[in-house]
Amino acid sequence: MTDTSASLVRLKKLLQVNRASGIDQRPCIQDMGSSSAFLHRPEMPSITDLNAIWHKAGVDLAAQACRKALKEWGGALSEITHVVACTTTCYGNPGVDLLVAERLGLGPEVERVLLAGVGCAGGLAIMRVAAQLACGATARQKPARILAFACELCTTNARQELADAEASTSPEDISIAAALFSDGAAALVLSNEAGLLQDSGRGPLFQLIDWDNSTIPNTMEHMGWDLCPTGYRIVLTRDVATKSAGAVAPMFSKLLPSFRDKAGLPHATAADLDWALHPGGKAIINGVQESMGLSEAQLSATRHIYRTRGNSSSPTVLIVLDTLRKAEGGKDDIVAVSFGPGMAIEMAFLRRCHPVDDDSD
Repeated sequence: MTDTSASLVRLKKLLQVNRASGIDQRPCIQDMGSSSAFLHRPEMPSITDLNAIWHKAGVDLAAQACRKALKEWGGALSEITHVVACTTTCYGNPGVDLLVAERLGLGPEVERVLLAGVGCAGGLAIMRVAAQLACGATARQKPARILAFACELCTTNARQELADAEASTSPEDISIAAALFSDGAAALVLSNEAGLLQDSGRGPLFQLIDWDNSTIPNTMEHMGWDLCPTGYRIVLTRDVATKSAGAVAPMFSKLLPSFRDKAGLPHATAADLDWALHPGGKAIINGVQESMGLSEAQLSATRHIYRTRGNSSSPTVLIVLDTLRKAEGGKDDIVAVSFGPGMAIEMAFLRRCHPVDDDSD
């Protein structure tokens, strides 16, 4: 077999992986059918090329998500006190937190935090950090109104992923990454009690009740995102799904007593909650469903986003959460879960906030 024939075998295997992924479509900020797209170039793009796209299209996408969150929140831009941001697909200084803040017109006094290295766990990581900042502001008797956003441009790395598939030593070692990742952004505004808007006529959408994060022992080699001259080399071993699913029950059991107490639900179980699970892959979703005894209805939002958007890394769990809060007939209480390099697990318990009827007696 010639090298060309071997390459075709490996690329055909990648097509099989794509068909078996269960993903129908993946959003992309560039036209993959264009002859100028990275996917069709004979030469590999450089990391400089990828960063240039992010500084234009990525900042645009993140700012768009932030504007939607700010509009729904209803307050003035000048009332934002903090920005918490994360991305895995752009590096450089100044960071994307400042680039987006300037695009939005936020003032120089706004405190900024940029998270790096969190990958797919980033959506809940920014929520956790925002919550900790809000708690700190409460202790200082100050209002906190925190704009948090996550944005990833994963598809710009497609040319690198195709090259890795072509160079793979065995068709069985082809990574699912090339068939999994998409582009996306999500944003939210988190406030402490002192930061709630009193005269806007809009109340909060969710109450964040409790949260936690942890590193799963002895898993660092199973998930990664390494910088190289022509892009990012993704590490996803076959053990990711098993390790991810196995980490959910211990953290859920750890947080459940606190949630029961704070939510006033002394007998709540996993079955009483909706689940905003990061759709890191079909095997991860199935593994968590089996380990936690979840119904299809509890994971309907996760499966819908996986099927229609794939995995956009850090913002994806927030997109699932947004889908859940817009769905009719959902449960009042939600547990959100995401996984990232390290391997890390993030978990948060939230409660839907229902509008108060001011005319009631």
